[in-house]
Amino acid sequence: MQENLQSRLLSMLFGHSGLLIHGDTLVLDRWLWLKKRLPNTNSDDLLLDCGCGSGAISVAAAKRGYQVTGINNDDTQLEHSTHRAKQYAQGRAKFEKCDLRELSDKTDLHNQFDVVICFEAIEHILDDRKLFRALVQCLKPGGRLLLTTPYFHYKAMSPEDDGPISKVEHGGHVRRGYTPIMLRELCRDAAVELENISYCSGILSQKLTILLRAIAKLNYGFGWLVTFPLRLFPPIFDTLFTLILRWPNYSICLEAYKPRWIDKPQ
Repeated sequence: MQENLQSRLLSMLFGHSGLLIHGDTLVLDRWLWLKKRLPNTNSDDLLLDCGCGSGAISVAAAKRGYQVTGINNDDTQLEHSTHRAKQYAQGRAKFEKCDLRELSDKTDLHNQFDVVICFEAIEHILDDRKLFRALVQCLKPGGRLLLTTPYFHYKAMSPEDDGPISKVEHGGHVRRGYTPIMLRELCRDAAVELENISYCSGILSQKLTILLRAIAKLNYGFGWLVTFPLRLFPPIFDTLFTLILRWPNYSICLEAYKPRWIDKPQ
């Protein structure tokens, strides 16, 4: 209840942007990464947000001109997302219940979207090959897939980050993360062209999230207030400090392209 109250207060003060600074700093990092790769559009381009969580990034994408469909399997989050879309997305975002493990069966979503995004979700799914293929299946020819997931070589922000990694799907991570080669493997298997691999959430963002989580064990609202003034620093200095200290980023980020045509043998 406390987090929900605070979320509503932030929304009142900052509009839809308040949704992006309510939780971990890592959420804002992903949006800033995406924003650079998601140009404003007046063409009503269609975007699918797979594992949309609270809907914060879905709503932010809708504000850039996209017609957004967010899918999630959590009824409470879907309810909150739908409410936020009515407030801020001017009818440009809708949310549907869908288990990502069954995305390949959602034929109404296949070959429909100009952009598909999937942030910090694939590491929760045992059959990541099936999910990745399904993400590509939802793209129109010429569409783009934008995905983030934990980097295999991250430094743990909590003891749980070092495992043991679960061998069953119960909502947590079922693998530590991904390397560039693992992402290239998925792209090759799904017949999409890998455009770029990059990273986000460096040392300042990670340390700030660690501080927030530590204080939040006592009181989330107090932890957020303590860390709020410090949130100005990661967007400005995170990349520099991460390079200087050679600190691994928390997330590895993928940009891939679905070919407009496939050459057939003569």
